[in-house]
Parts: sequence; structure tokens; C-alpha cells
Amino acid sequence: MTLTLVMFAALLLLTGVERLIELVISRRNAAWAFARGGVESGKRHFPAMVALHTGLLVAAFLEAWLGERPFIPELGWPMLVIALLCQAGRYWVIASLGFQWNTRVIVVPGLPLSRRGPYRWAWVRHPNYVIVAIEGIALPLVHTSWITAIVFTVLNAILLLGFRTPTENRALTAARPTR
Repeated sequence: MTLTLVMFAALLLLTGVERLIELVISRRNAAWAFARGGVESGKRHFPAMVALHTGLLVAAFLEAWLGERPFIPELGWPMLVIALLCQAGRYWVIASLGFQWNTRVIVVPGLPLSRRGPYRWAWVRHPNYVIVAIEGIALPLVHTSWITAIVFTVLNAILLLGFRTPTENRALTAARPTR
């Protein structure tokens, strides 16, 4: 195993640890939301989302290792920078939403939509999903796992456009006060 592959594995492992930290934050925020009458939607698609995001990390490594994908500095370094910027973006989203951020779709009826951070721009209704889409391309390409990048992007688009975003939009619309 090459040094770059070991470093890539470490990056993916650290990303996995970061996802576990997100789940801890999410559980705390879910408890906050449920204590205030929060309503969860989209429970059925959540396991597919978890599997897809876990699969991204595993598949990216397996493709790089078993497919003997090279580390191409001209591709890998810019993709690493983009992947790290995506991590910063994720925490910008989490900080902007505060207790309203969650990995699940849990909405507290009557709470207004956030207009902080990336949510202040009306043209980006779901900035976290944009960040996830970019990261799903960049992270595997750090070590040239291009098949993983393509498959994740397609499956993520199906999941987001077909299930997650419509579910979230319906839940937000139903729970918000009319103006």
C-alpha cells in the first residue's frame, strides 16, 4: 500500500469520525426539537441516506486500493482543498441553523426559517445539500476514485431530488406560520 493511499485512508477515516460527531450533534438537536413539539418526516429514506454516505467513504477507499488508482497531484490536491472547504461549509451550516440543524427532517412548528449564514441567500434553499454534492465529487477524486464520485453523485441526486428535498420542503411548509 502506497503512502498516498494510507493518507487517503486516514482522510476517509477522519471524515467518518466527523460524521459520527455530526450524529452526536444531530441527536442533541433532535432532543431539543422533540421537547418543543418537533415533528419528524421522511423516516423511511433516512437509512438509505446513511448507507449512501457510509458507502461513499468505503467505496472511495476500495476503488483507490483495489483499482490501484494513482494519486495525481494536479487532481488530488485541489480536490483535497475542495473537500476541506466542504467540511468548513458543513459547520457553517450547522452553526447557522443552531439547534434546528439535524441529519433528519425534524421541524418545530411555528419556528421561522433561518436567514443566517448561507441561508440568507434565497437562491440557495438547501446549502447543505449543495455542499454534500460537491464533497461527494471531491472526496473520492482526492485519490482518483472516479467511479465512486460518479455513482455517489447519481445516487445522491436521486435521493435528494426524489425524496429528501421534497420531504423537507413539505415539512417546512406545513410547520411554518403563514404571512
